[in-house]
Amino acid sequence: MTEEKAKVTLIGVTLAKPGLDFVYEGILSSECEGCKVRKICHNLQPQKKYRIAAVRPNTRHNCPVHHEGVIAVDVLEGPVVALIGADMAIVNSKVSYEFTCQRTGCRGYRLCHPDGVIDGGKYIVDEVLGNAPDVCERGWTLKLVELRPA
Repeated sequence: MTEEKAKVTLIGVTLAKPGLDFVYEGILSSECEGCKVRKICHNLQPQKKYRIAAVRPNTRHNCPVHHEGVIAVDVLEGPVVALIGADMAIVNSKVSYEFTCQRTGCRGYRLCHPDGVIDGGKYIVDEVLGNAPDVCERGWTLKLVELRPA
């Protein structure tokens, strides 16, 4: 297995802590349009989950969105906890994650549609955490797993 290469991006100084998980939402402010560091600030893939691996000291920049400015950080794609079919819950197996159930009122909905997973994205089952915390309303047998990007 190859070691994943960290990506350098910018994040608000108050958020820049190693181990912080976040989902990159994309450009949300028109104030970013004329910024000189816009390209490095918005170089991540929207809707993916990332984890800060390291904060790069002495790399602070002024920012019209973040009050205390932004700082450079190294990020890796972060693991995601999700529900998948029990037949696919095999450690180190590759799965294509699809949002097949649209029952928004279901108690397991957030785990079937976790933040940071892209519909149709490829993932590897890193760990099987156990059974689903609730019974699936559709009668499916589900397992709680930790996924990492493939």
